[in-house]
Amino acid sequence: MISDILTVMWKERKGLFRQRGSRIRAALTMLVPVIMIVIFLPFQIAEDWYNGYFSLIAAFIVPLLLVGTQIPESFAGERERHTLGTLLASRLPDRAILFGKMGLVVLYAWVVTIIALLLSIVTVNIAHWTGQVVFFTPIVALANIIISLLLAGMMASLGILISLRSSTVQGATQALLGITLTPIILLQIAGLVVIEIRRDWLDSIIEMFSAIEPLYTILIVVAVLLLIFIVLFWIVMLQFRRDRLILN
Repeated sequence: MISDILTVMWKERKGLFRQRGSRIRAALTMLVPVIMIVIFLPFQIAEDWYNGYFSLIAAFIVPLLLVGTQIPESFAGERERHTLGTLLASRLPDRAILFGKMGLVVLYAWVVTIIALLLSIVTVNIAHWTGQVVFFTPIVALANIIISLLLAGMMASLGILISLRSSTVQGATQALLGITLTPIILLQIAGLVVIEIRRDWLDSIIEMFSAIEPLYTILIVVAVLLLIFIVLFWIVMLQFRRDRLILN
């Protein structure tokens, strides 16, 4: 089983960086947030970047963007290229196909996130040199590793569900990013409205969260992400049926 999964991952690596017009635009779109995470935010925030929890911004944004632009290719891309039938006709087990496609994108997004975080620490050390090399505190480092992995897995599971039913990569990408980015945009709008209309509400919310121990907040976030990932992955396992895909 493991060898079959690795076979699928080896095959999928060739198409991981397949460039199309829309993919190039997606890469350029990701360039700004990556620069902000690797250079701008660490430069501005300084020691709070590695002592506090500001680096979790990278653990959320980078996997979301990377998986969101890669995972739609998984099955919608095969359908577009008319290679889905050939893949499903192979002797590879269903689980190997699913885990191989999903695993490669999750691993890719997770590794890139870790690299981005390491580069952000380089930025802090260069811009705010104190005479010794600084690094994330153990709790912050562990939180970044776990949250980025869970978010990549959660995003990949949701992307697989959409890609299984989409006829085009572009349609799958738009649907996935729409589902994931819309709540973020709505929260930003709600925040601006609260600031303009009822500033006291915002102060109350900030005061409430400030009273919670940061470690407990991280544990709650990890528990929620883990629960969402388990539910989505379970649904993916139920929905991924070779006979249904062949008929489609």
